[in-house]
Amino acid sequence: MKISTILDHIDSGHMALPEFQRGYVWNTGQVRALFDSLYRRHPVGGLLVWATESKSADHRGDGKLASGIVKLLLDGQQRITSLYGVVRGRPPKFFDGNAQAFTGLRFHLETEQFNFYQPLKMQGDPLWIDVTDLMQKGSAGLGAYVASLSKDPEHGSRVGDYAGRLSQLLGIVEIDLYVEEVTGADKTLDIVVDIFNRVNSGGTKLSKGDLALAKICAEWPEAREEMKARLKIWEKAGFLFNLDWLLRSINTVLTGEAKFSFLHDKGAEDIQYALKQTARYIDNCINLISGRLGLDHDRVFFGRFAVPVMVRYLDLRKEPLDEKERDKLLFWFAQSGMWGRFSGSTESKIDQDLAALEGDNGGLDQLLEQLRLWHGSLRIEPGHFTGWSLGARFYPVLYLLTRMGEARDWGTGLPLKANLLGKMNRLEVHHIFPKAQLYKLKYQRSEVNALANFCFLTKDTNLSISDRLPEEYFLEIEQKHPGALVSQWIPADPELWKIANYREFLEARKVLLAAEANKKLEELLHGETHWLEGIAKSQEQITILGGITSQEEEEELEALNSWVEAKGLPPGEISYEISDLEIDSIQVVLDLAWPNGIQEELSEPVAVLLNENSKTIALANQKGYRCFVKTKDFKDYVEQEILRETFI
Repeated sequence: MKISTILDHIDSGHMALPEFQRGYVWNTGQVRALFDSLYRRHPVGGLLVWATESKSADHRGDGKLASGIVKLLLDGQQRITSLYGVVRGRPPKFFDGNAQAFTGLRFHLETEQFNFYQPLKMQGDPLWIDVTDLMQKGSAGLGAYVASLSKDPEHGSRVGDYAGRLSQLLGIVEIDLYVEEVTGADKTLDIVVDIFNRVNSGGTKLSKGDLALAKICAEWPEAREEMKARLKIWEKAGFLFNLDWLLRSINTVLTGEAKFSFLHDKGAEDIQYALKQTARYIDNCINLISGRLGLDHDRVFFGRFAVPVMVRYLDLRKEPLDEKERDKLLFWFAQSGMWGRFSGSTESKIDQDLAALEGDNGGLDQLLEQLRLWHGSLRIEPGHFTGWSLGARFYPVLYLLTRMGEARDWGTGLPLKANLLGKMNRLEVHHIFPKAQLYKLKYQRSEVNALANFCFLTKDTNLSISDRLPEEYFLEIEQKHPGALVSQWIPADPELWKIANYREFLEARKVLLAAEANKKLEELLHGETHWLEGIAKSQEQITILGGITSQEEEEELEALNSWVEAKGLPPGEISYEISDLEIDSIQVVLDLAWPNGIQEELSEPVAVLLNENSKTIALANQKGYRCFVKTKDFKDYVEQEILRETFI
C-alpha cells in the first residue's frame, strides 16, 4: 500500500491506533534516519494491522472511525506517525507524544542529508528545503523551488540535479509498504495483544499493567486519558506517580488484591466507580501524609506502595477516621517507608498487607502486628541514622522531623513547618560541616555525606552560610535566634562544633535524632507504645553502599527520569534499596533503578549509578542489575535496545 494511501486512510478513519498501543516515543534522530532510508529507497519494514469491525474497534484519540472494516496498527505506529507528522505538517488524531520530534525537518539539496531546522546554519541558504512545505505543495512546490534556484547565480547551473533530488524526495509518499493483516472473528483482544507483544519482542512490549489497561480500554476507551488526567493533578501538587501505581490502587479498592489479573473480569462501570473512589482516597492519603507528617513532595514521599494498602483500608472503613485511627495509619505508613517494606517483592508484600485487613480479625492492628513480626522492633536507634547520602532511607525521616517538629530556619528563626512562599524560601539540604572543608581533611565520602551532617534550611539561609565552619556560624545563629540550633537537634557542647571533633558530633547528633524520631512516632500512637517494642535489628554493623550524594546528582537523575517518561516509558525508582543480599550486613542503595526492568517483567533489571565505587557496582551486578555509570550510556541503551532505532 502506498504511503500516501495509508495517510489518506488515517484521515478518513479507515486506519487508526488500537487503544492498548503506547504513545509516540521516537526522537528527531529516528525520524531523520527514517526519511534518509526512504529517500534512498532502502527497505524500512512493513506494517501489521488488525482488520476488525469499526463498531467494536477501540481506538486512541478522538478521530471518528469509518464504517465497516477498519485497520488498527499493531506494528509500525512510530514510522507512520512520523510520516504523517512530516507530510501533513501536524500530528494524527491518535497522537500522544512530543510533536517536536518531527517538526521542522529539512533536506539539503547538495549533500542530500536530512536535519532539523537550525537558524544559524540554515537561514538564508536556499539549498535547505522544508520537507513539510514540499510535501504539502506537491508538484507545484517542486516547480516553485526549481524556478527559484534557476534564478540563483550561485546554484542555477546545477538546477537539473536539484530538480531530480526534489522529485526523489517528493516521491517518498508513492513508496509501497507491505501491509500484513490479522483478521478473523476469532481474533479477540487477548489474542491480538499477544500478537502485538510477539511482534514487538525486541521493542516496547506491554507490561502486566499495560495488558490490564488494554482490557479496560476495550470496554471503556477513555480510561487511559481519565487516569492520566488524575496523575497530572497529583504531578502539579509535586507527587509523581505512574499508571501502573494508580491501576494497582484501583485494583486494591475494587478487588482487594494486588495482582492485575483480578481486574480482567471487571466491567467499565466497575472501573469508573473504582477510579472515582480511589482518586478520592489517594487525595485523602496525600493530604494526611503531607499535612500531618510533612512529607510534601515526591522526593521525600517514601513507601509509595503503602498507598494502595491505605486506600483499601479507607474503602473498607467507609467512615471518616478519627484522630487516633488517622495517626495510627500514618504511623504504619512511616514505618513501612523507614524499613523498606515494599523495596523487594512489592506485589506479594501488598497482598500480605491486604490480607491483614480482611476478615473479622483483620484491620489496622493486624496490619501493624504483621509489620512488627516482619521487621522486629519498630523503635528507632541512633545507629539507624548511620546512613549517608540523599538516597538513604532515613533521609525522608529527617525531613519528616523537620516538618513535624519545631525545627527553625537558622537565617530567619521561623518554624520550617510553616508554608513559606518564594523560591528563596524553599527547603534545601544543608551540610552542617561544609563538604569542601571535610574533604580537605581527607574524610571519606560516606562521612562527608552522613545523614547526621544534614539539616534543612531555606535556600537563602543556605547561601548565606556558604562553606563556613559551625564553630564560626553557630555562634551567630545562637545570638540572633536563641534555641534555633537545638531545634535542629544540634549537640549543645561547643567542643563538638569543631571540625576536629566531627565524628563525635555525628554520633551525638544521631542520639538526638533517634530520640526525636521516637518521640514523634509515639505521638502518633496516642499512648499505644507497645507497637514500638520487639527484638531490634541492629543497624550499627550494617555497611551502606551507594546513594545520591549531592543536589546536582539528584537533579541529573530527576532529569533522566523525565526523559524516560517523555519516551512513553515508566520512570525508575530514585534511591532504590537492595537489602536482601547474601551478606546481611551490606545494604546497597541504587541511585535510579528499574527492579523489574524498564518493560516490567519483560526486560532485565537496570540501574543508573553515578559516581559510585566498584564494590557498589559489583554488588548491583551480583543481584542481576545491568548497571550504567553515565546517563548517555543509559539513554543509548533505552533507544537502541528498548525502543530500538530500527524500523522493523
